[in-house]
Amino acid sequence: MPETAQIKLAEKTYDLPVIIGTENEKAVDISKLRDQSGYITLDTGYKNTGATKSAITFLD
Repeated sequence: MPETAQIKLAEKTYDLPVIIGTENEKAVDISKLRDQSGYITLDTGYKNTGATKSAITFLD
């Protein structure tokens, strides 16, 4: 069974998939969060957000 993360918003809980990155870092896939809940996320400075899922490795 794939790993999931739960987020609770306005008394409702949403299960979101967890993705494992190239260096084994874990990411919560929020791509369907807005459709499911109406909420979006904010990452000021863009320091905690991956822009896209890629099959190639990171750059040195």
